[in-house]
Amino acid sequence: MTLNVDTPAPARRPGSRRSPGHRSSGRGGRGLARFDLRATPYFLVSPYFLLFAIFGVFPLGYTLWVSLYDWELAGDKTFLGIDNYIELITDAAFWNAVVNTLGMFVISTIPQLVLALILANALNKRIRGRLFFRLGVLLPLVTSVVAVAVVFTQLYGRDYGMINWFFGLFGADALEWQNQSWSAWIAISTMIDWRWTGYNAIILLAAMQTIPKDLYEAAALDGASSHRQFWQITVPMLRPTIVFVVFISTIGGLTLFTEPVMFEGNPTMAGGATGQYQTVAMFIVKKAFRDFDMGYASAAAWLLFVLILVGTLINYSFTRRIGGSK
Repeated sequence: MTLNVDTPAPARRPGSRRSPGHRSSGRGGRGLARFDLRATPYFLVSPYFLLFAIFGVFPLGYTLWVSLYDWELAGDKTFLGIDNYIELITDAAFWNAVVNTLGMFVISTIPQLVLALILANALNKRIRGRLFFRLGVLLPLVTSVVAVAVVFTQLYGRDYGMINWFFGLFGADALEWQNQSWSAWIAISTMIDWRWTGYNAIILLAAMQTIPKDLYEAAALDGASSHRQFWQITVPMLRPTIVFVVFISTIGGLTLFTEPVMFEGNPTMAGGATGQYQTVAMFIVKKAFRDFDMGYASAAAWLLFVLILVGTLINYSFTRRIGGSK
């Protein structure tokens, strides 16, 4: 019987080279791994940018192109250049819509953010049923915006509205809330505040819960009251979140549409008999789908886009200065 013993492979002598195939395989593997590390993040985020290009960049570019024409739904398209923008800048109806939008934005946003901050601070305390109350503030957000607008329109009714009934207990006359700008602004702003205050409060509450408890304990040992802790610890630590909430509120407030449309009760997009609560979004829809002037409406849409950018930059500079950043 013979015993077969495998002989070990001879050791590679110093200075000897690997085979060309082995070398190319190693370099190719390293190159593929390096490419994979570099390309994978772009591949993972590419769906968002593809969707943004289709539903964001393309509509912006197409709207800009349409705004340079006398563009109707049917008929010839005549190139006008910037004539639509020149006419729009001198259009009193457009500036009336801008004033209405800014007025309702200011009236609704400032109380909304203040109430959201106070509500978030209250929900952050150790109280019974905290989960119930935290879920409760989100109920207005679940409710349909159309249902909210219909209910509030009934509340502000002239003859049978609960608001006028309450004021009537003190001898006040019934008020037609839709007839004047200031009253319509207040009515629409309450719809917005009721719907979005809880949403902003939950965002602020989530940020509050990330603040270290040691800061409050140290402040309490130093004799700081709860009021002082709120303004000197909570609010400064919430500044990044407040900036986010302000930005989102700015975009939503300047594109206000559903609430004033439902408050009008008549889909003419006129915003009242004299346009006393017509917003820029309503002005755009009216020009596009009531007057069938797509070019003029597209120019108004681009001016609204510029208005949002300006409002966002103003809020950014304001919140940046409050935050103390340099």
